[in-house]
Amino acid sequence: MEFLTKILRSQLSLVNKLSDSCCIKNSRAVQDKLGSIMAHEYLTDVTYHAIDSAEFQGEYIIPNNRENDGVILYLHGGGYCSGDMQYAKGFGTILAAQEHIDVCCTAYRLAPENPFPAALEDAAAAYRRLLKDGYSHEKIILCGESAGGGLVFCLALKIKEENLPMPCGIIAVSPWSDLTMSGISYEENRENDPSMTLKRLRFYAEQYTDNTAHPLVSPLFGDLESLPPSLIFVGGDEIMLSDSVELHKKLVDSGCVSDLRIAPDMWHIYLLYGIKEAKEDRKLITKFLGEVLHGGA
Repeated sequence: MEFLTKILRSQLSLVNKLSDSCCIKNSRAVQDKLGSIMAHEYLTDVTYHAIDSAEFQGEYIIPNNRENDGVILYLHGGGYCSGDMQYAKGFGTILAAQEHIDVCCTAYRLAPENPFPAALEDAAAAYRRLLKDGYSHEKIILCGESAGGGLVFCLALKIKEENLPMPCGIIAVSPWSDLTMSGISYEENRENDPSMTLKRLRFYAEQYTDNTAHPLVSPLFGDLESLPPSLIFVGGDEIMLSDSVELHKKLVDSGCVSDLRIAPDMWHIYLLYGIKEAKEDRKLITKFLGEVLHGGA
């Protein structure tokens, strides 16, 4: 592990110990600031356009040097309880600038003020808007991290339920796909993940819904047949490792194409931190986009 990565891991561990006692208001403020930090390096490489909609809050991020003719619908993480447009635009900006593709960010309604199914309804509205704005379903990729990573699979199930045309691919970073938290990693990695705790996840789940086993809450329990190709990233030290492992297994067992990348010694949503250890993973995203958008070209 790189020296700077070790320092970052240590800092995350210190913050993690304080986060369980942090109120939602303060958690939201911290997370939103992270979005500004992530986007800062690429602000001159993209332009932002607010989406005029009464159904959801969204923005298009357009790269100055667009090379891909598709669009990524990006859904942020935050346990369904935090993350505004500023946070969503953080990784959304990185995706647009690095992958030279349009990105649609959605700041879905948050719990506990707006519990399930509000986030899913907003995500579905954003997907329908992309179709209305002229993007072919064959050029739409769903992407999300943490709660947003689970939400993109919930959205895919909702799309199938509504008989809408399926997107061409799904990218999930540390997806929270089992809000019942039944996987073995919730115990085995309880002390290993420097950035997430079981206590905090239980709190988030309680704020979001009283039916954590619902397939549109925990897509691990849904009918995954006919979902598009998926690329899943997860850290080997994550408390939520099982969510990705079991989701990948079920996707494959359901006849879907799925690629799972487990990064040794890495933590929850490690891919968003710009560390050197994630360099090859970022290349995998580029490769995946080429495959689903252009048949590998």
